[in-house]
Amino acid sequence: MHFDSDQVRHLLKTFNFKSLFTEQLGWDHHSATIETVVNGQAYKLAAIAQKRGVVVFIQEGAIPDDQTRRKIDRAVAKSAHQHLIIFSDHGRAEQVWQWVRREPGKPLVFRQHTFHSSQSGESLIQKLKAIAFSLDEEEQLHHIEVTGRVRAAFDTERVTKRFYDRFKSEHEKFLDFIKGIPDDGLQPWYAAVMLNRLMFIYFVQKKEFLDNDSNYLRTKLGQSKQRGKDRFYSGFLCPLFFDGFAKKESERSTATNELLGKVPYLNGGLFLRHQVEELHGTSIRIADSAFERLFAFFEEFHWHLDERPNRNDREINPDVLGYIFEKYINQKQMGAYYTKEDITGYISQNTIIPFLFDAARQKCKVAFEGEQSVWRLLQAEPDRYIYDAVKHGITIDLGEKPPCRIPEPPPLPPDIACGVNDVSKRTEWNKAAPNEYALPTEIWREVIARRKRYEDVRSKLASGDIQSINDLITYNLDIRQFAQDVIEHCEGPDLLRAFWHAIQEVTVLDPTCGSGAFLFAALNVLEPLYEACLNRMEVFLDELD
Repeated sequence: MHFDSDQVRHLLKTFNFKSLFTEQLGWDHHSATIETVVNGQAYKLAAIAQKRGVVVFIQEGAIPDDQTRRKIDRAVAKSAHQHLIIFSDHGRAEQVWQWVRREPGKPLVFRQHTFHSSQSGESLIQKLKAIAFSLDEEEQLHHIEVTGRVRAAFDTERVTKRFYDRFKSEHEKFLDFIKGIPDDGLQPWYAAVMLNRLMFIYFVQKKEFLDNDSNYLRTKLGQSKQRGKDRFYSGFLCPLFFDGFAKKESERSTATNELLGKVPYLNGGLFLRHQVEELHGTSIRIADSAFERLFAFFEEFHWHLDERPNRNDREINPDVLGYIFEKYINQKQMGAYYTKEDITGYISQNTIIPFLFDAARQKCKVAFEGEQSVWRLLQAEPDRYIYDAVKHGITIDLGEKPPCRIPEPPPLPPDIACGVNDVSKRTEWNKAAPNEYALPTEIWREVIARRKRYEDVRSKLASGDIQSINDLITYNLDIRQFAQDVIEHCEGPDLLRAFWHAIQEVTVLDPTCGSGAFLFAALNVLEPLYEACLNRMEVFLDELD
């Protein structure tokens, strides 16, 4: 099927989503209806197309706010785990395309693309091109590939590497503007210090923490130029670093507070005087044009401290700082390494969540004992807490039969089976276990071992043998999902209050904090649980009314 961009654009602008998917994108017809109530408002979603189990839904009417769309998604996920929702308004002027990244052991990540009928729609059309399927693909197409294509289209990759390449270039150019440091070996060091400080400030200013101005640095640069040429570094930045961020507001002079406006006290080493500044601080000069160029580079990107639903391919977050710290300084001499998300996430969830459970148990012991304890969730739906990778290739049967049967290895190819005892050929065949049974790189022996482990773990869950939060770590179970479910299924306010107090009181300390990768991982663990507590509180309040 040929992808016709003009026709796709026409169908987008006319809100003809069914024809868009079935006639232009090669998806299959599908019809189903899901009705859900969120905050007292009823919402009706109609399925218009599907591809190998990935379903597209339409919700027409006033477009709900972000939090409501998230709750609608949870309701839809109960019927169609992998799906795409298109919210469109009555006047056919605006669309919000929403897709959710679901990864075992990690919180949901919402991706949204807003399209107005007055726009060209080029960026959305490029996404749709990635999920267009031809007739030639039909026979080999399966659920995993469709899911992967949708993810590739709507889950934009991070811009870290591209930003770093530009960062190196801008660092070199920034060097040319630094004057007054006689030691040439210290100039690159000081340029890196300045750029790291300014990147940090960019994150903070976008939250409007600096004088309620999201463009604080550029505003102050403009004001400085009005006072005179090339005064921004010495007349504003140095006071901001050493008299602003490094001191409490009560300790600053009146003149400093008037110059800086309302800025927070940042108790950290980044804004203490650097060794280079101690040696040559009175002679260092940096022209205003250096900052004009640097800020122009920064403004090409979107700076955010959180996971935003509408991230795009020009957006960076604090992971960029970690990447730059790791690449830009001598690791062997400084001992600086950036820990990636999968590791920080694993460590954070397996330390924070047990702490929350232990704290909650102290305040509400009855919820963790007896037949109606929180552990009954593990028994009632054991497969929910076993990661998909462990279950890969297993047909789950919750009836009287065993949960799965370990099949015999697939038959040998004819040239091997017919009396040719070639060990090398058998080894090659063994490495390539069929995809429907094996994970990538798994040999058949590993498939059997994994399935046996699945049966053992599932048996322990179903029989109620797992009654400790530490056991979820021991058996590598989805501890995040369990914590979320315990809060969402609280039957009384005592347990909910216990978790709420635990989340409010927890303190997370990273004694070797660099870019804050562990702290942001901790935030990603706590935020969904915090939100779940608020949602459950709303339910209790509604029941009281």
